[in-house]
Parts: sequence; C-alpha cells; structure tokens
Amino acid sequence: MKTLRFPQNILVISMLSGALLSSIAIAETAYVSNEKDDTLSIIDMDTLEVTETIDVGERPRGIIFSHDRTKLYICASDSDTVQVMDLSDHSIIAQLPSGEDPEQFALHPDDRRLYIANEDDALVTVVDTQTQEVLAQIDVGVEPEGMAVSPDGKWALSTSETTNMVHWIDTETNQLIDNTLVDQRPRHVEFNKDGSIVWASSEIGGTVSIIDVASRKITHKLNFKIRGIHPDKVQPVGVRLTDDGKYAFVALGPANHIALVDAKTYEVLDYLLVGRRVWHMDFNSDQTRLLTTNGISGDVSVIDVEKMKVIKSIKVGRYPWGVRIKP
Repeated sequence: MKTLRFPQNILVISMLSGALLSSIAIAETAYVSNEKDDTLSIIDMDTLEVTETIDVGERPRGIIFSHDRTKLYICASDSDTVQVMDLSDHSIIAQLPSGEDPEQFALHPDDRRLYIANEDDALVTVVDTQTQEVLAQIDVGVEPEGMAVSPDGKWALSTSETTNMVHWIDTETNQLIDNTLVDQRPRHVEFNKDGSIVWASSEIGGTVSIIDVASRKITHKLNFKIRGIHPDKVQPVGVRLTDDGKYAFVALGPANHIALVDAKTYEVLDYLLVGRRVWHMDFNSDQTRLLTTNGISGDVSVIDVEKMKVIKSIKVGRYPWGVRIKP
C-alpha cells in the first residue's frame, strides 16, 4: 500500500484553518439598547469591546431575538413601533404595529406571536411577526411593562406597575384568565426553564415574588438587604435564571448591585457590585458570563459566573436598558 505524504506547510495551513473555523464558530455578539441615544451598541464577546453603534427608533428599550437568531426585535417606545432588524447586515427590514409606547415583549414558542406591553394604554398587543397583523389587544392593569411567555406557550404574562398585578393571558383564546397580586410596581416576570415557576420583581416593593404556575399563587417572597445601602434604593427589576436551576440573578436598580440567589432554597447568597442603576441582564450561550445594563453610568458590567465576580466594565451609550447575546 502506498503511503500518502503531505507537505508540512499544507498540514500547518489545515491546522490553522481548523482553528480559525473553530474561533468563528464560537464567536458571540451582544446587542445593547441605549434608551437616551436611540442606538444599539454592538459588543464583541471575545474582546469585550464595542465594535459598532447603530441608529434605531426613538427610546429603544426591550430587545429580543427571533428563535432562529436571524432577526432582532426592538421596542422603539417613543416611535410607537417594534422594529425588526436583519442581523446579517443590521438593517431595519420592518416596523410592526405595536400599539402605543411598547416597553417589553415576549415571543411565543411558535416564533410568530409577539406579546407587547403598551404602558400608556393598559393593553397587551399581540402581533403576528410574519403577516405583521395585530391579532388581539387585551385589557390589563394600569402601566403594563413586564412580559413573558411560558416555555409550553400556554401562558402570556404581563405585569402592571400601578395595579401591582401579574396578569395571566391564555394564548389560545387571548383572554385574561387570572391576576396575581404582588408588591408595588412589578417590572419583570421570568419563567424557570420547565415553566413551573415564575419570578416577578417588584421595584418599589423591593421584593421578588415566586409564583407557582399551577395554582397561580405566591409561594415565596424574597427580600434584599445590602450593608451600607438604604432599603429604599433596593429596587428589583431584571431577573435571569441559570438553565441548571441552581441560581437566579436579580438586578437591584439604584442599589447598584446584582443579587445572587439560590434558586432552590431562595436564599440570597451574595451581592455583586456593578454600575449605577442596573436594569437588565443576559447570559452568553454557555452561561459562563452575564452582562448587566447600567443606565445611569452608561456601561455594561461583565460577570464571570463561575467566579461570581465582575471582571470588566464596557462603556456604551446613554442609559443602556436591554441586552441580548447572540451565539
């Protein structure tokens, strides 16, 4: 049998090409909405540097990806629209009829139905992202903001900041089925991975309510105490949960800290100092890093999840609000 021999330079080129392809495969990009600048900041997750700033609609807040990660939906609150960005070239390809003052939204598992909180009108607007048609408008409490859809697609939840409720919407009928009373000014709702539990943050109440989905009742309530921080400044907003069910991270607003919580016992394990007025967070794909948006300091904090330590601050635009990381 003849032995095949390859020149050494071909082997080197092959190895380098493989390494290059590997690095391309794992590259990730973070998108940050800057509320006061009407822009998005683009962050390279390898270098942790801003690579681009893109003009978008007025007062961008909530941002989420389509399930195939080819599009980014942007709540342009003062433009009264949801913009659709093509992530291949960062062009705006559509303006969805969102209702007035969209703040947060959630995408159904079918990748079509988008549930949008309209703060000024006390409504949730449901839009088909493919046909760009309004499917329903649902009356909820005063000043809705937080939105979430359950992993099985059965429930869409909205929080009303003035009515102090979590509203339960049946996604098959688009009917309001139930309300759960929580503490003052609920801002965000987050399902755990299997959809059995909801975490609802109450900004002025200073608490996070743990709600059993089957009964729609509160089973636990978290309180936060940070040495040297006045209780009035502890204002929970964003919540993110690890996929393994071990931890929850809670953004505490003007307290300038992230609370690390045991997601099984609901014990607060630690507080991590980040930038000023922390709003929302997102994990990278393997959940080794967590980015936080810090409104007043105009930066993003990078948390090493394994070490539970802030490793970098990245300057972005004015009043960064939402963040999403694309694999």
